[in-house]
Amino acid sequence: MRGNAARKTGGADLYTRIGHFLADHGLSPEPSHYSFAYDVIADPQGAIAQAVRRLTDGGIRLSRSDIEALGGTVQDDDAAILVAKPQAQVDGFATMMREMQDETRGFGRDLAQSAAAIRHTAPTLPAAGLDEIARITGAMLTRIREAEVRLAKATDEAEALRMKLAEANDSARRDPLTGLRNRRAFDEAFANRRESDGPFCLAVCDIDRFKRINDKHGHPVGDRVLSAVAKMLADLCASHLVVRHGGEEFAVLFNGITLADAAAHLDTVRDAIAGKRFRLRESDTPLGQITVSVGVTAVHTGETITDAFDRADRLLYTAKAEGRDRVCAA
Repeated sequence: MRGNAARKTGGADLYTRIGHFLADHGLSPEPSHYSFAYDVIADPQGAIAQAVRRLTDGGIRLSRSDIEALGGTVQDDDAAILVAKPQAQVDGFATMMREMQDETRGFGRDLAQSAAAIRHTAPTLPAAGLDEIARITGAMLTRIREAEVRLAKATDEAEALRMKLAEANDSARRDPLTGLRNRRAFDEAFANRRESDGPFCLAVCDIDRFKRINDKHGHPVGDRVLSAVAKMLADLCASHLVVRHGGEEFAVLFNGITLADAAAHLDTVRDAIAGKRFRLRESDTPLGQITVSVGVTAVHTGETITDAFDRADRLLYTAKAEGRDRVCAA
């Protein structure tokens, strides 16, 4: 069945359309994501494809819950998991190397002081015994100095590796296009929040009709719009965590302000984005007004991120349904 559908759609075109579908909905090319996209694109009259068209009418991006409700699976990014374990191991190794270097340096210093004391008492010692002690002490000092050099080099290498892994760890939690933190960083921040730092609010922001921008001007222009909106969100919500959650969707974790204050602040942000005049870099032609819709909710004590995010996501859908370019809070 799939083979026939693929031949009807056209092989090369099918791959291209699947790639665009994955990009539009913020999905990485994991096998499970590809399989879901294949089911949608290869059989456009199928039940899944029709359901996707209903859910995405008006350029709305599929949410995680939408994909899972349609039988798909959303895979988390495993890069951070792969980095975390060696990061901890290297951190421990670097600490151990520094401790060994300190201990070796201290032992060498003590030995040098002992050698000086032996020389000070030389008149009371037999000449042959003194020569042997001096030989042994000198050999030990030489070996210790060599060990210090090797340990210093190993410590520097461990520190360099630790820094590289720290950078990789940061990269695994950062969106390469916008420079914002990503969904994994958001999930971790939510899980590690301290209730005493609250109240907390969770917002989901989505660029309105973003698919039209990509379709009309191409993905490079769409990427620039994403980056510009991301920068505005990050600048205007600088004291809070702003992430690119996927596709044209951003999430904000507010802490220390009430829902009413968070909604008012987001409305100011929304107004600033709507008031910005975007232009095509190549021709300086106006791109047209870019707006965002926002759903924001208060996070309840002990609440899971899934429950809070789903509630904010539903509010986002309400904002879309009510005409876009607005903030819905509850």
